[in-house]
Amino acid sequence: MSNIPGAAQLFDELDKKLMVYLRDGRTLIGYLRSVDQFANLVLHRTIERIHVGNRYGDIERGVFVIRGENVVLLGEIDETKEENDRLENVSIEEILEAQRVEQERRQEQEQLRARFMKERGLQYTAEIGPDDMY
Repeated sequence: MSNIPGAAQLFDELDKKLMVYLRDGRTLIGYLRSVDQFANLVLHRTIERIHVGNRYGDIERGVFVIRGENVVLLGEIDETKEENDRLENVSIEEILEAQRVEQERRQEQEQLRARFMKERGLQYTAEIGPDDMY
């Protein structure tokens, strides 16, 4: 890796398969094709990977432009290790349904927590979501 500071270091990652975690909680996997001084990225052959428990599903997204300020984490994928994961690959429909059920379960827990706190005269603030963390 070069000793160039900032976004210029991303030039070393061009044409490599990367995983990008975004502020809104989405995980994208694709090949880095372009980067600029603001760390804006262009990914090619991109998939959006959705995880729920030990299952995951991939949604094809194609070419994806990502504004640099939305990137939380970026890393190169070792394709030899990717095949040895212990997660179960399921269809898009299955993973979207599992994601919907998980979100409903979390909302119910938040409502119960809020009601519990209110009954005891305490102020309740919902947990910080992905949009509020960065």
